[in-house]
Amino acid sequence: MKNIWIIGFLFFIVSCQIEVDLPLGEIEGDIPVIEAIWTDNSIFNEVKISLAKNYLDTAEFTPVTNAEVVIRKQGTETTFPFFYNRDTRSYKPVNGSLVANVGETYELLIDWNENSFYAQGLMLEAPSLDSLTYQFEEERPFRDEGYYIKAYGKIPFEENNYYRIQIIENDTLKNDPEDYFLFDDTFGFTFFENGLELGYAFEPDDRVRLILYRMTVEPYNYLNQLLGLLFTDGGLFSPPPQNPDSNIEVIRGDTEVFGYFLVSPILTEFVVIKE
Repeated sequence: MKNIWIIGFLFFIVSCQIEVDLPLGEIEGDIPVIEAIWTDNSIFNEVKISLAKNYLDTAEFTPVTNAEVVIRKQGTETTFPFFYNRDTRSYKPVNGSLVANVGETYELLIDWNENSFYAQGLMLEAPSLDSLTYQFEEERPFRDEGYYIKAYGKIPFEENNYYRIQIIENDTLKNDPEDYFLFDDTFGFTFFENGLELGYAFEPDDRVRLILYRMTVEPYNYLNQLLGLLFTDGGLFSPPPQNPDSNIEVIRGDTEVFGYFLVSPILTEFVVIKE
């Protein structure tokens, strides 16, 4: 009789669920979204500026093309001006040979529509990325059959251990929510020294490039919160969507700003899968 009561109570709870529409904030005016990356590899250096959209808005990317963008080495008059590149729909350095140096702090300065934005980031030393190996694996739980890559490296640092890995497969960047690979030193780095397996099944002749970033905590937190936002499905147990905490501040004007400024060394490894 007790079991019947429990089942009946659970049925009552489930049957009484109602759909709740949470009021999502609406964007008022033009709010810029800034994605700025400054590294020791000129290919990666760029600043993307677009206009923010409402959470459920499906309109395409709207670039901002009339901003003034400069990166400055902190404590000096050394600046690196950017220009808008219509091919990449982003701002690229005027002098592509100038890059970030380890130990230097860099400042992002952007002027747009009577507003000014500022951020800073420290260029850290890179860890070591020694090699990529691959091995064929049969189908496993949550893993398809195919060739799986392991990355081997060493991270000797005691602080600022915040990392991101990106994968380019056959010239295509994997950039879906499940492709955001972030990790820190919460559980140590033995897994990296013993081989960090990438969660993708590759096929013979696939060309795979791994990109490793090391960053400070502020851009890491932004990307981590962004990842949580991308996986928010609006379900009963999901937190309401909210904007990640930006490390960019408004120093002039009354608008908001979203986005992040990332200063990072770049490590890459490349492998071609052979049967």
